[in-house]
Amino acid sequence: MTITRIGAGPRMSKAVIHGNTVYLAGQVADAAKGKSVGEQTKDILQQIDAILAEAGTDKTKILSTNIWLADISTFAEMNAEWDAWIVPGSTPARATVESKLAAPIYTVEIMMTVAR
Repeated sequence: MTITRIGAGPRMSKAVIHGNTVYLAGQVADAAKGKSVGEQTKDILQQIDAILAEAGTDKTKILSTNIWLADISTFAEMNAEWDAWIVPGSTPARATVESKLAAPIYTVEIMMTVAR
């Protein structure tokens, strides 16, 4: 079976496609790094939309999602953006935890597994 990599770099790929499954790496804010949790979440979800389109799928086919927050007290702020983005009836299995992220400018990281 073929393996396709999207955004492959020296350390990781943004996504890897194997069969009919797309595995997204943890995505962090690009344009909104250092900004609010809401702005970072919105930025990440826009990036995810683009990656999923390139992989030939979309957010209605998300199987599971892991979300890391640098501060769990921002859970509601992140969820406001998530709830506006996710398609009703297509919600994935999901976990959200508090964790120290790679750099202080990042307050949200989102990773997904998606069907094609």
